Amino acid sequence: MLVIRLVSGPAGSDALVLPVRPGKPDSADSSGSPAELVPTAVAPGDDVRAEAAALLPATRLTGAAGEVREHLRPGGAPARLWLLGVGSGDERDWRTAGAALARAAKDETQITIALPGEATEALRGLAEGLLLGSYRFRLTESGGRPALAEALVLVDDPKALAGTLDAARTTAEMTRLARDLTNTPSSTKNPEWFAKQVAGAASRTGLHLRVRGPQELAAEGFGGILAVGGGSASGPRLVELDWRPDGARTHVVLVGKGITFDTGGISIKPVPAMKLMRKDMAGAAAVIAATLGAAELGLPVRVTTLAPLAENMVSGSAFRPGDVIRHYGGLTSESTNSDAEGRLVLADAMAYAVRELKPDLLIDLATLTGANAVALGKRHAALYSENDALAGDLLDAITAAGERAWRMPLADDYVEHLASDVADLHSSPAQGAGSVVAALYLREFTGDLRDRWAHLDMSAPSWSDDTHGELVKGATGWGVRGLLRWLATLG
Repeated sequence: MLVIRLVSGPAGSDALVLPVRPGKPDSADSSGSPAELVPTAVAPGDDVRAEAAALLPATRLTGAAGEVREHLRPGGAPARLWLLGVGSGDERDWRTAGAALARAAKDETQITIALPGEATEALRGLAEGLLLGSYRFRLTESGGRPALAEALVLVDDPKALAGTLDAARTTAEMTRLARDLTNTPSSTKNPEWFAKQVAGAASRTGLHLRVRGPQELAAEGFGGILAVGGGSASGPRLVELDWRPDGARTHVVLVGKGITFDTGGISIKPVPAMKLMRKDMAGAAAVIAATLGAAELGLPVRVTTLAPLAENMVSGSAFRPGDVIRHYGGLTSESTNSDAEGRLVLADAMAYAVRELKPDLLIDLATLTGANAVALGKRHAALYSENDALAGDLLDAITAAGERAWRMPLADDYVEHLASDVADLHSSPAQGAGSVVAALYLREFTGDLRDRWAHLDMSAPSWSDDTHGELVKGATGWGVRGLLRWLATLG
C-alpha cells in the first residue's frame, strides 16, 4: 500500500506536485482567467515556481479538482513537475485531487506534494484520496498495473499535522478493508470465513469478540438468522465485536447486514441480479471496519457491532415463501419472499441489541433494497430516523467524510402493509415504497430505542460501476468514513 510521509524540506524526489486553483474572474472576460498556483507553506525554488506559472496558460487547466498535468524538465531538478487542480481547496476537493494524482502518477516511485499553509483539511483530503484512489483488488498479481509507492507531503510543521495524517490513514485503511471484504468472491467468503477475518483483526487491536455458531443461535432463539442461513452448507454466524474504552459515556450499537451471497433462496433471483451478490454483506463490512477504526483511533465512545452472517441459498433445507419465523425476543414474521432476507437477520440482531445491550444509540447499515437506487440513484444512501438531531448529525458526518446520503420519510401511512393474518408482522408485503416499508419493518424491532435509531439503506452506493473521484470500480466501502467521522463527535 502507498506510504505517505510528512516532510518539511526537499527530499530529492524526481517529481514535484504543485497545487493550482481556478483563477480570479477577469472583469473583461466572463469566462475567467487560467488557473493559478496555490501559495504553499514551503515554497519551491524560484525557478520552478516561475516555470510552473509560465506553463499554466498553455496547459488549459481550469484548476478544477482532479485535473492533472505532467511537465518534463530534462536535466532539471525535479525532473518532472506535476500541476494538480484542487478546486476550492476544501477537504472534498483535495480528496478528489489526491485520488486523481494517485492514478495519474502510478508509474512514479516517489513524489513530493507541496501543501498550502492552512493544511489540516488539505492533508486529510489528500491522504484519503491518495490511499483510496490507489486501491485495487486482485487475486493475482499477473497483469496488474504499477502503483505509486511513496508520497512525501511538504508542510512547514510535520509534528503538528501527524495526528491529522494518522486519522486520514486509519480511515482509508479501514475503508480499504471493507472494500476487500466486499470484493472477495463468495466461493471464499462464507460466514465462517468472514468471522475468522474479524477475529484476526480484533486480536491485533484488543477488542472483545464473540462469535455465535448455528448451535448457539438455535439455543438463544435467533430464528431469523437461522432461517436465512438454513439452506446453505455453510452455517450462519453472529459476530459481536466490542470496543470498550475506559471512561466512555456513550454506547453505540452498529448493526450490519452480512449476507455473504444471496441467490434469493426459493424466490430465486434472475442471473443478472445475482452476479454481484457477493456485495450483500457490505453493511457488515462497513460496521466491522468502523469499529476497528474506532479502536485504532482510540475514540472515547463504546461501540458494539453486530454482524449477522448468512448465505441465502436454494436447497431442501431452505426457508420457504409463507414460512413464519420467530425472531429473538419472540416477535414473528411471515415471509412470502425469501429474497427479502436481509431484514430477517437484522431483526434478530436489533432485537438482541435492544433487549440485552441497551445502548444509547442504535444504527444499522444494510444493502437492503433495490428501491434505494430507484429513489436516489447510485451514489446516495437512504437515511431513516425519527430523531431529527441524530439524522442531522449523521448526515453532517457523512457529507464531511465525502460520502452521500439523503433523509427519507418513515411514513406511518404504510405501517398497515406490515399486517399479517398469521404472524405479528409481514416482512415482505407486495405494495410499493419498498425502501420505506423495509425501514418501517425494522422499526418494529427497535423497542424503546425507536427515537434513538437510524437506518441506512446503502445498497446502491456500496458498489461503483466505474472509477470516479476516490472510488474505483467495485466495492466502495461506503459507510466507514461517515461512521468514523460521526463516532469521533461522540464522547
